[in-house]
Amino acid sequence: MSPRFNFLDDDYNLKYTGFDVNHNQCIIMTSRVNKSGRTNMKVSKTQVKENRDKIVEKATQLFRSKGYDGVGIAELMSSAGFTHGGFYKHFSSKTDLVTITAKYGLEQVLKRIEGLNLPQFIQMYVSRTHRDNRDQGCTLTALSCDAARQPDEVKVEFEEGIVQLIEFIMNERAKQVSLETEELRKQAINILAQSVGAIALSRACPDQSNLSDEILESCRESLLKLAD
Repeated sequence: MSPRFNFLDDDYNLKYTGFDVNHNQCIIMTSRVNKSGRTNMKVSKTQVKENRDKIVEKATQLFRSKGYDGVGIAELMSSAGFTHGGFYKHFSSKTDLVTITAKYGLEQVLKRIEGLNLPQFIQMYVSRTHRDNRDQGCTLTALSCDAARQPDEVKVEFEEGIVQLIEFIMNERAKQVSLETEELRKQAINILAQSVGAIALSRACPDQSNLSDEILESCRESLLKLAD
């Protein structure tokens, strides 16, 4: 970020505006110059929000990749480009961040599947691409077992994400067949559970495992028949 201009106002507030090339947006910061010549830098609310969002994004990826217990605060802050001490300016605890990333990660999944029909969802979800990109994949497949050991506030976010995915599948299934709501819900739960389980089991196998591919292919074929 390089400053475009600087000036001193009447209250000895040094202001400068720079351009953040990574986010294509202007950042305004001010620092008050006291009589001793020392300055106290203040970051704009916009920058504070961007910093927080960056931490949440990076933490979501790291948690998916390494699990909640596999990532410490120092590592995730360093990965996001910040110091360890800055963590508590944004979050009250690691559990607070875990809860936020659970909600954020599941919202990402729901956005990605917007506009897909049920067969397209199954093809995308039960795939090698999903299996091999854990940090970018669905939070359910990566962290459901970890969530079972987390406080209720984390589990609530997982439950909400599961409910929304079930509703998505129910709505898409209803476009294919005429069934009672109870039966649609049963089928949707079955499809989601098989899809999540297929990815989880395939990841449990060694890299380049034939069994891993076989699990995906078998489950995908079965699910596509169910969704036909």
